[in-house]
Amino acid sequence: MRPLTSRLTAKGQTTIPSEVRKSLELCEGDLLFYEIESENVVRVRKLEKVDMQWSRAIESTLSEWKGTEDDDL
Repeated sequence: MRPLTSRLTAKGQTTIPSEVRKSLELCEGDLLFYEIESENVVRVRKLEKVDMQWSRAIESTLSEWKGTEDDDL
């Protein structure tokens, strides 16, 4: 695998190389998640889209996890 590079603009923007976009299956509007692992090392991941309608529909069924009883386990 060859190293991939991109240049940072004055506004802090960069183009994600096409090989990275293909590997992450990125499309316009996708969200990226950045994790700083150590000095000079950052991991970039694609955030999966959340089905908000489904999430809201099941929210009321999750009330048992709203308590603090299990916090010390």
